[in-house]
Amino acid sequence: MTHETQTTGGTLHVHTARYAVHELAGYIDWLYFFHAWGFPPKCGELDELHDCMGCRQAWVASWPPRQQDKAREAIRLFEDARQMLRQLDADGCGATARIVLSEATSEGDDIVLADGRRIPLLRQQQPTAEGYCYCLSDFVRPASHGIPDRIGIFVSSTDKAVEQRCSNDGYRHLLAQTLADRLAEACIEKAHEQTRRQWWGYAPDECIPRRQLFAGQFQGIRPAVGYPSLPDQSLNFVLDGIVDFAQAGVTLTENGAMRPHASTSGLMIAHPQARHFSVGHIGEDQFADYARRRGMEPGELRRFFRNIR
Repeated sequence: MTHETQTTGGTLHVHTARYAVHELAGYIDWLYFFHAWGFPPKCGELDELHDCMGCRQAWVASWPPRQQDKAREAIRLFEDARQMLRQLDADGCGATARIVLSEATSEGDDIVLADGRRIPLLRQQQPTAEGYCYCLSDFVRPASHGIPDRIGIFVSSTDKAVEQRCSNDGYRHLLAQTLADRLAEACIEKAHEQTRRQWWGYAPDECIPRRQLFAGQFQGIRPAVGYPSLPDQSLNFVLDGIVDFAQAGVTLTENGAMRPHASTSGLMIAHPQARHFSVGHIGEDQFADYARRRGMEPGELRRFFRNIR
């Protein structure tokens, strides 16, 4: 790993970390790799098996007889993936995470950084079973308390050369693309762990087994742009202005999509009771308020939304 730290204006602490493939291999969640190939969740266990013929045969035998050919196919795919990871590592490929840590407060449905920049967010319009309508700003200390909180803003991306690999071989090209996606997620998983333990340091003694790590069973949350609590892909333009995605090798399309495709961005929130949720449908009144807070005309912003009612 190579790691650089910068302090901007005394309020933003920027961490840029580049990891080699072998440093990320243990942070790959193989369940989602196999999901991308249409295999059942059980295949995610393969990385946890002892790497010997006997254990593999016993694993295949644990499947119903009619599904054992599928299990053998999953083993072959897993071996091909591991071989490609070794090749990528030998070729010097890797992934980069860039994280900005800033003091912050919440004002309504906005998160406000120490330098005054705002991250406008959306609130659920339908209450949960507990009777709440959540917004991510709920998990950041309000400005009215007079004591600042802290948040992280991140981007992570796998080297562009990985997803472009083997373009003349359909199977191996798809294999490279799915591994590129997993490496980008593994990169921010590892970087978030280091953030909690060291760079932010709010959980210095954290020690979590892999399955719990992948299930998000650590303090805080890491909601990503495009996911249910951050559904507006155009928010990437706001985050780019804070993090400078180009420093991680990422550019944005006119619709806010990231290139390379194997990239992810979002927020890091440390509140012990922070939780994931879905914003769901957005009312016209909320959309108009959100457009105002984004400093955009509603017509300009509308093209990024499909769930306004």
